[in-house]
Amino acid sequence: MRWPSYKHVFFDCDSTLTTIEGIDALAASAGKSWRIKVLTDAAMNGDLDLEEVYGKRLRAIKPTRGQINALRQQYKNNDVEDAATVIATLQSLGHQVYIISGGLLEPVREFGIYLGVPAQNIRAVHVSYNELAGDWWIQPEDGQNQSEARYMSYNPDALTISDGKAQIVRELLDQQRGRARERTLLIGDGHSDLLAGRAVDLFVGFGGVAPRQRVQRAAPAYIHSHSLAPLLLLAAGPAAIHRTVQTEHNAAFTKALQLLSTGAITFQDEQLSQKFHKACETVYTGPH
Repeated sequence: MRWPSYKHVFFDCDSTLTTIEGIDALAASAGKSWRIKVLTDAAMNGDLDLEEVYGKRLRAIKPTRGQINALRQQYKNNDVEDAATVIATLQSLGHQVYIISGGLLEPVREFGIYLGVPAQNIRAVHVSYNELAGDWWIQPEDGQNQSEARYMSYNPDALTISDGKAQIVRELLDQQRGRARERTLLIGDGHSDLLAGRAVDLFVGFGGVAPRQRVQRAAPAYIHSHSLAPLLLLAAGPAAIHRTVQTEHNAAFTKALQLLSTGAITFQDEQLSQKFHKACETVYTGPH
């Protein structure tokens, strides 16, 4: 039995490609971790709409541009295991890779580019700053005053509400020719990702960083490992390993199979599960 290849693969960012939540990292720098984390978890678990907490969290923190920019390195220092490898492997197999995030655009975009995702395939939330903060009339060469500019507002759009990512998926696909013949997949850890699943052919929940019961119960497929490597089997299909033989990408598929044998992927739909495992058995020897 053949498992399909999903040509367009959409990634969430925080707690999917990086092990941190950017807003919680900003809260920690402002000494407001507990209050902000409660709101973040409520939104990610689907107990509150993201729209209710998005502006509230940023107003409570009032981060500077410098603090927001510092997230770039924090993201890079805390990338999820095999994130860059999985993206590179998918791209080598001809997949289009995207990042759709409710995080802040500046750090998310730089992190995505660092992982190998084209800038035009990255969507996140734009914020504006109070440029009159600090000694704004002084223009030192090192740009210090610019870094002291404080958050003023954000651009409310589809990514700042729980049920908005599906719209961004459609917008990105509309830019691709021939998409009607190509399958789509989205992977993420939160409630907004789960809701966006209706815009793609397969939603994959990711529990390697922050397992969320509501997502796990509803996701057609769910990854339990800290590594993203098992996604290769779902996105590219088990048979794709033959296309990586004698390439640098073969090791990622080998790791994916090892993790699969330990229960790294589970399914809510029994027919989907049978289809996947039969496809694996067709390609590989031994139990998978």
